[in-house]
Amino acid sequence: MAERTPRRHLDLARWAVLGLAVLVLVVFLIAQRQSVDVSYGRSPASAAVPEGSAGELTDTTVPSVTEMDAMVAAAPVVRLPGSVASWDEQRVREVIGDRDVRILVAPPGLDEAERDRVREVEDVTVRVLGLQVSGGMYQASADTLPGWRAQFATGDVTNPLVALIAALGDEPTPPDRDELRWRTPDAAELAPVTADLRATGRHVADGATLTAVPARTAASAFPDGDALYVALPRQPRGEPVPRYGPALARIFPDRPVVVLYGAWIEYHGPHGDEFAEVTGASFYGQFGDRLSRYEYPQDNVLHAYLARVTDVRYAGLFDRPLPYRPVDPLRVALPVLPWFFAACVVGFLALSARSLWRGVGRTGTVRGPGTTARLAGLTALAVEMSLLTDRRSDPGLTRGVTKLQAARTALDEGLPDRHVRNLLTEAEAELDDTARTMGVAGYRPTVYLRERLS
Repeated sequence: MAERTPRRHLDLARWAVLGLAVLVLVVFLIAQRQSVDVSYGRSPASAAVPEGSAGELTDTTVPSVTEMDAMVAAAPVVRLPGSVASWDEQRVREVIGDRDVRILVAPPGLDEAERDRVREVEDVTVRVLGLQVSGGMYQASADTLPGWRAQFATGDVTNPLVALIAALGDEPTPPDRDELRWRTPDAAELAPVTADLRATGRHVADGATLTAVPARTAASAFPDGDALYVALPRQPRGEPVPRYGPALARIFPDRPVVVLYGAWIEYHGPHGDEFAEVTGASFYGQFGDRLSRYEYPQDNVLHAYLARVTDVRYAGLFDRPLPYRPVDPLRVALPVLPWFFAACVVGFLALSARSLWRGVGRTGTVRGPGTTARLAGLTALAVEMSLLTDRRSDPGLTRGVTKLQAARTALDEGLPDRHVRNLLTEAEAELDDTARTMGVAGYRPTVYLRERLS
């Protein structure tokens, strides 16, 4: 029995390897399924946000269409209550010239029904919904950082307004100008800001709408947790704007500084030269149109901006440690699966060959029916002789039966054929001596087997 256990283990290992190979093949084939998600006009990195779910709508309403028609007929520029857009009137008058251009300015954050009412007003050349400028078949929007900065930090729509009016008059588009002017904040302005940043890491000025820094997106954008945040309201157009970012970066070196001017966000701090413009252009290039129509709270604007910072960090566009990304075991192991499958197949074939070899004698001769028939014949002879043996012939018969039992065990355990034949030869010699002692010539193995096998 000591030999049968390894043989059983060998068979179990062989079938286990085959089963593992089949499992690996199934996993590999299932992993080859591909899905395609195609979208147009929408970034695949951002999910659609239903209107009104992010606090972007206000309670502001507009007059009826009839009332607005009368207002537009009475004045070239009509500003509805709650409007925030402004522009350089001198530049706009120059591009209008002697044409009759009617401009209707509506507040941001209107729902779809209110916006439709504004669009139904007749004899309007240019409509400004929030900070979105449109007219005729055209819509004008900023496409540079200075343009977005003036638009979202101060509500200045001079550049898109001038471009749209020129396009409607089939005139060349005037070059854009940077309408925002900076100034360095004085010590009195910096003192409360720095005091709040040292105490809580956050400063919210009067008129700003930031209530809390989004903790999860802030942690993914700046894992060190050392970022500082300053929230300011939309600044008056035409007045120099205090630029807190560079001054705070000098006071708090090696710490990220995020400053909000209304819906405009600036970054200063580590790697700001290569990081700030990339992130700003990416963020406002995608969300600028939506930010111009609605009145988002600064919490939501900051949340979306920090999410974009995280995207840029994952892309490795500036030298900060990347956030931890869990490893997908299947994606990592997928290239190895074909090799693992091949190894399982080779293992199965090797174990099968070994199992087959154990059924073959070490001499290379397959055990044929002659060995089995010889064992059966000698066993039958021993049974018949046991009925007639006496005290003199019993020892020889006993030795012969012992050899036959050993031969049967060797045959069952798959031992080499030569070993089995040697045991049978020894058993045959013992039975032959027993037959001669008994004096029965018919019990001699050569005679008995010839008669039985003939």
